[in-house]
Amino acid sequence: MNTILGFGFILLVGLFSAKLISKIKFPAVTAYLIIGILIGSSLLKLIPVAILNISGLISNIVLGIIAFSIGQNFSRDNFRKIGKSVVWISVLEACGAWFLVTLVFLFILRQPFYIALIFGAISSATAPAATVMVIREYRAKGNFTDTLLGVVAIDDAWCLIIFAISLAISQAIHSHMVDTFFLIKVFLNSILSIFGAFVLGGAIAILLSYFSRFIRTQAEFLIFTLGLIFLTIGIAIWLHLSVLLASMFLGAVLVNINKSSVNPFEVLKTVDSPLFLLFFVLAGANLEIGLLPKLGLIGLAYLIFRVIGKVAGAKLGAHISGASNSIKKYLGLGLVPQAGVALGCALVAKNDFPNIGSMLFTTIVATTVVYELVGPICTKYALQKAGEITIEHH
Repeated sequence: MNTILGFGFILLVGLFSAKLISKIKFPAVTAYLIIGILIGSSLLKLIPVAILNISGLISNIVLGIIAFSIGQNFSRDNFRKIGKSVVWISVLEACGAWFLVTLVFLFILRQPFYIALIFGAISSATAPAATVMVIREYRAKGNFTDTLLGVVAIDDAWCLIIFAISLAISQAIHSHMVDTFFLIKVFLNSILSIFGAFVLGGAIAILLSYFSRFIRTQAEFLIFTLGLIFLTIGIAIWLHLSVLLASMFLGAVLVNINKSSVNPFEVLKTVDSPLFLLFFVLAGANLEIGLLPKLGLIGLAYLIFRVIGKVAGAKLGAHISGASNSIKKYLGLGLVPQAGVALGCALVAKNDFPNIGSMLFTTIVATTVVYELVGPICTKYALQKAGEITIEHH
């Protein structure tokens, strides 16, 4: 199969299987992943190798667009409404998963401290894409939805900070170089890359806002917005900054300064669906099924304790910030999905620790597939319980 034929095949099979699977009330994300696993490199091998080889490129583009759309939740008005509870819940659910998974790996699974710490750090990530797609698919609206979007939006920022610090400590322990100066240097590096992403996103948002006055039609605005998002992603990769954070800051600054009559976030919605489909089908297609039986206890512990840490942390955050009852009870369930950021962090760790790298990466890929299958269903359940799904999907 040639590459173009492959793309056509993925889009059509993805679309119709999602329609089929939605009959049993599964969200579209879950359908895309299942199809990806079926037609991917481990089972039917129907996806051309050329497409599998560029799945990194596609995932960078899609993660950039997702992060950009999430940035719009950071408008001043939105923060006045939900600011306090979002900050508390997001910090505590990210740290809850980090601490619990690290402790379980250390004391119950008897893993070395540096391995436990890396797994703990990766567990703090939540996948915004799956949550955003479920919210969009069921047109969920309300305070619960806004809070959930706010939490998944900044959760990955916390994850990247936690991961940068944990990775540094793990490297230091692994190479027996635990002197204070080394740790301080690593900590400053991580702060610098977060600040760099903020400056990059902010600068491009100001450009977008300024030049948008010369743009007349909706079609031109779409090209302009996509061009600047690609520019942000490309410069972030070139400067070794976080693609997710840079794109998110682009959206966040833009939503607060955009004076144009056209809304860039709405314009983007006209083209992002096929990209989302490609991203999730390819995520499923890249799973190496042969490595699954070897994971056993490690995979199981990671699956269970990450969710317990997130749910408990979200509950505590909701209590401290005085959030509503539905948020206290159900918000943690909306944080089950895990994808892009976790896989990105696992790739970095795989390169830094060759001896445990493939075990770590396979565990994260396999648990990601489970989370992405179960996660959207949990998110849908949480939104229904909170009474914010406005249409029953057909």
